[in-house]
Amino acid sequence: MKTTRLALLGVLCAAVAVAGCNRKKNAVNLITYDGIEFRTDAKPIDKKVTLADFYVRVEGAAISLDSARKAGRDRAYRYCIENYGTSKVDWVVGPDADPAQLQLVDGALTFRGTCGRP
Repeated sequence: MKTTRLALLGVLCAAVAVAGCNRKKNAVNLITYDGIEFRTDAKPIDKKVTLADFYVRVEGAAISLDSARKAGRDRAYRYCIENYGTSKVDWVVGPDADPAQLQLVDGALTFRGTCGRP
């Protein structure tokens, strides 16, 4: 009986831990600038080749392009710090690009870059 309770308690603790991790992971992807919350995502272009080449997608960018640029820059820095320990980014198309180079697709803005070496 005691073993069953301990096993049940272990399963319950594991479920709570996983739920907490999922919530935290989703919260990491939200960045607020100028009172606007942007959902951001950063992923490698081809993780089988390298994690250094990545893209950042900022949803809701149509609300404020300037704020979305800031959110995208922050997300890129976080991605490079997590994967390479540096916030240096060599941009292909980045937040400081000419507005004519930037494209909104379904209200989202996408940047591309490469994490630099420190």
